[in-house]
Parts: sequence; structure tokens; C-alpha cells
Amino acid sequence: MKVNANTLRSGNVIDHEGKLWVIVKNELMQPGKGAAVAQVEMRDLRTGNKTNVRFRTQETVERVRLEQDDYQFLFNDGDDYTFMNVENFEQITILKELIGYPAAFLTEGMIVEVETFEGEPLGVKLPDSVTVEIVEAEPVIKGQTATTSYKPAILGNGEKVMVPPFIEAGTRIVVKTEDGAYVERAKD
Repeated sequence: MKVNANTLRSGNVIDHEGKLWVIVKNELMQPGKGAAVAQVEMRDLRTGNKTNVRFRTQETVERVRLEQDDYQFLFNDGDDYTFMNVENFEQITILKELIGYPAAFLTEGMIVEVETFEGEPLGVKLPDSVTVEIVEAEPVIKGQTATTSYKPAILGNGEKVMVPPFIEAGTRIVVKTEDGAYVERAKD
């Protein structure tokens, strides 16, 4: 679908020079002389490379709609992660590098959103946060609870996270899947 460059927003996907790009940032600029331009920062969906492009505001670009389907995580074999479409039970295998850091938080049976273009998987979106158990944490030092310092802890999946001093081994906590940051103690 053709759209004017000035209507592009962050998160839109466009076909530019034969590649799929996701818009990271779009800024309309009005130079002292001449017509306004759209300064667009975008990232290649397949390689991850970033670039900046200037479009005239009335220039049209091809906007692409990605299909988004729910998939259930089944298992991983090394760097290959297998998912099943929850509607038609089709299975697909996605490389760990396409999932990125959040792959550490995938658990068997978790429902994720897989973005595809013409049947090719381009991205996997996990829930914003997950509940995990702390398996190892340093003991609390007397008086440390009065400060805002955090201490290192190890999650059940082996990831390290910084937690408040009152968190102990065996405690279930909520963490962000995008970066593994501590959110809160889980409400069981």
C-alpha cells in the first residue's frame, strides 16, 4: 500500500530498495529554503543494519503489512526454536538470533506473537513480562535494606538479574522479557 512519507510512524514496515525496513524514528524537518522533508531512521528487518533516509513529504513509499499470528513455543534444539501455530497447528523453526535476548525467557507452552511476511518469520514478540524463580541470591547485609542498592541474583533459567536486597533464593519475581530487568515480587 502506497503512503506519503510524512505519514510514516515508528513501528511501520516499508519496502525500500527491495528490502524490508522497520521505522525507528521519523522527524519532519522544515529547512530554511525549500520543501519540508521527512528524516527517517530505519532498521533492516533481516540484517538489523540501520540507516537514515530523507524523503520529500509528498514522496510515496510502499508500506508493508506483516501478518501476526499466535504461536506456542514447543522446544529448542541448540539455536533452533520450534513453534506451533495455535490455529492450524503448523510448526515452524526460528533461529535464536531472530528472537534475540528474550529467548532466555521462553518456556514450554508459552504463547508468543510471530510476525511473518509472505510466510517468512521476521520477529517473535514475547509477553512484556514473565514470572521466574530466583535460585541463588547473596544474603542480606544488616542495614543494607535502608539503601536503594541492588544485589545480583541468578534466575532459574541461568540469567543474572539485579534485585532489591529483600529478595532471597526461592522467591518468585516478575522480570521484563526485553532486557531481564526486575519489575516486582510475584503476587502468587
